[in-house]
Amino acid sequence: MSDPNGRFAWYELLTTDLPAARAFYSQVVGWKAAASETPDMDYWIFSAGEAPVAGAMTLQAARQAGAPPHWLGYVLVKDVDAIASRAWTAGGKVCMAPVDIAGVGRFAVVADPHGAAIGLWKPANSDQDEPPALEQPGRVGWHELYAGDLAAAFRFYAELFGWEKKEAMDMGPLGVYQLFGTADCTLGGMMTKPPEDPVAQWNYYFNVGNIDEAAERVRGRGGQVRHGPQEVPGGAYVVNGLDPQGAGFSLLGSR
Repeated sequence: MSDPNGRFAWYELLTTDLPAARAFYSQVVGWKAAASETPDMDYWIFSAGEAPVAGAMTLQAARQAGAPPHWLGYVLVKDVDAIASRAWTAGGKVCMAPVDIAGVGRFAVVADPHGAAIGLWKPANSDQDEPPALEQPGRVGWHELYAGDLAAAFRFYAELFGWEKKEAMDMGPLGVYQLFGTADCTLGGMMTKPPEDPVAQWNYYFNVGNIDEAAERVRGRGGQVRHGPQEVPGGAYVVNGLDPQGAGFSLLGSR
């Protein structure tokens, strides 16, 4: 088995209308939604078939701090406390200090020096260490950072997770699109965000099959298609959108 550390392992939606968000993603991506068994917590699990993919919960404390609805990705690490400390030393911020979920694992949330948030995760059960294949239906097939500054952001994440540079693509006026990943896996891409984008942020692409049908489901369920469908290198097609509560997401599919 390859080293799973540095791979994305979980995703979480923080939203202002949990029932509506559950219905939207169930219909658009094809996920099943079921309440978790976490005591005293209204936390829901999205599954692709029988495999858990992501969680969803109501935005509470973060909303009071001014955060809009959003998706948060979690990266597997060997030591949550050590990586959170390293994030602080590297110029980032610890948004949520390391905490345990009894019988599940330990996590924290940090932000890079330009404010993009990312989660740290170490499961209690080592059998959960191996992340799923990126191409599986209903999974997250691509991870993308709109960075405050590409060079500075890459240094930060390489320091935290040991990520390596893969292929780089020149996008002309938009700058360089830098692919990144672990030694044996390409995980996604990074670019300096356009000036009109107000904040640095991560974006996650859900595998959906036929991209045109998926885009129509987004519109039909009250979401917005902001861009696409557009073909990307490799022959796949992408859509960038907003769900009805305003959380950004993307879709990855084919024609």
